[in-house]
Order: sequence, then C-alpha cells, then structure tokens
Amino acid sequence: MTAVHLIGAPLDLGGGRRGVDMGPSALRIAGLGEQIAALGRPTVDQGNVAAPIREIAREGDARKKYIDEIAAVCRRIHAMTRASLDAGALPVVLGGDHSVAAGSVAASADAVRIRTGKPLGVIWADAHGDMNTPDTSGSGNVHGMPLAALLGQPPEELSSIGTPPSLRPEHTVLVGIRNLDDREKDQIRAAGVHVFTMKDVDRDGIARVAERAIALASEGTGGLHVSFDLDVCDPSVAPGVGTPVRGGLDYREAHMLMELVADSQRLVALDLVEVNPTLDLRNTTAEFAVELALSALGKRII
Repeated sequence: MTAVHLIGAPLDLGGGRRGVDMGPSALRIAGLGEQIAALGRPTVDQGNVAAPIREIAREGDARKKYIDEIAAVCRRIHAMTRASLDAGALPVVLGGDHSVAAGSVAASADAVRIRTGKPLGVIWADAHGDMNTPDTSGSGNVHGMPLAALLGQPPEELSSIGTPPSLRPEHTVLVGIRNLDDREKDQIRAAGVHVFTMKDVDRDGIARVAERAIALASEGTGGLHVSFDLDVCDPSVAPGVGTPVRGGLDYREAHMLMELVADSQRLVALDLVEVNPTLDLRNTTAEFAVELALSALGKRII
C-alpha cells in the first residue's frame, strides 16, 4: 500500500486567534500515526517544518499580516510535501492555519502535473471561502487568502509558490461553505469555481454533494488533494477551531465525505488544518480529525 508521510506545519500567523500552532502535536497525541499504521499503511512522521512564533515575527503590511514569514513557511511545506510525493508517498499535512495549504496544494499540483501531465483537482472543505485578497480582506488575516493565491490571485508571495497558477477554477470545489465576506462573494463568483454551500448539503444530502464534488475535481485531472479545515464541521462535533460557525457538517456527514474520497481512489494528499487545542475540549477535535483522516485513507465500517 502507498506509504503515508505526516508533515507538521505549526503555523499560527495566518489567523487572529492563537493556539493553532499546537494542532500538529494535538493530532499526534490523538494517535494519528499509529492508527494509520494500523490500517496496514507504512507511516513515516517527517516532523515539523520550521515556523516562527508570533512574538518574534514581523506583521508588516496590515492588508496581509506576516506575509513574508507565512510565505517562507509555505515554501518549506512545498518542498517537504513535494519530496514525499516524489518518493511515491501520500502526504498528510497537519496544520496550523489554512494558509499552509498554499504550500501543500502547490506541491501536489506540481507533482501531479509532472507525473501525469494533467492538472490537480482540489476539494476545499471549509466554512469559509478563503478567497480573499489583500484588497478585499477586512482583517488582513492570510488564512483567508490561500485559495485565491492557488488560483493565481494575490497575495503574490503565496501565488508564486511552485508553478503558478496551481489550480484551475473548473477543477476547484468548495464544500460546506456558509460564512463569506461580502467582497469575497464577488471574488468567488468571478473566479468560476464550484461551490456547494451548507444549503446544498441540507437540500440534496451529503452523499450527492460529495459525489458531485469528487466528480468535478476528478474530471480531467491527475489526482485529488483534499484540504480539510475542521471548521467545516459543526462546533458541536469540532469545538476546537479558531473561527467556528454554527450549522456545519455533522459527525456522519464529515465521515461520508471522507469515505467517498477513499472510494474514489483519487486522493494524492490531505491537509488537516485549523485544529486549535487551546479552544478544544479534551482533544475532541483532534481525535475527530484523526478519525476523518482514517476514513479518507480507506478505513471501512465493515
């Protein structure tokens, strides 16, 4: 079976609340590596990329706070993720805030393009769109910008990682969206990406939404990267996130999405981001994230 490489990305400069830099440790404490190995998959923990703490980082431009430090970390994530992919492994990137995906998804795009000659498909599971730019963001928090950057938009410090643009809109699918900034809505409409909001999940059911999302991200692509922000789930099942939004995926809906990803056999890489132990209850969110990773990697009910 394909080996799994764990890559820690303890970055918390992209958001406004502290603590998400401890997410990789929380996921490891919850037994992620051991439980993946128990599935019969060789598992190697590659450790953490180096990331500065906020106390010694320079905020810089208020429209894209800490962008130089974040971009440097994302370049390190890109290098480590790309090395794992080139070695034939499936990287699981442990966030950290969602800005880390500017490095991991770019690495998947580069590797898949070279391996298959085709573009990458991505499922971006998130309560938020993460498609702000420095000109549209009200906060300047970069964890709201990585998907825009992967599609070739500013901030240039992130969009230039790898071979830009990393993603095409027709192969980019957002799932679980329910909290968008007003100007971000315009960005998303103009970009032409596919969006399944929680209204779509409520109306059509998660199985149909997940199947459509996987089909859209898979058609004409060389593989599928799932970038999973734990705030896509309802706070009742994932309380330990920095920007919780009520009305998200419930326990079984989140598992169904990941189980159908596993069934597709298209997964090339996985991000688990925005786990914040300082806001969690007895590591509940990290333990849930571990369960979801196992479902994505092929664990079956029977």
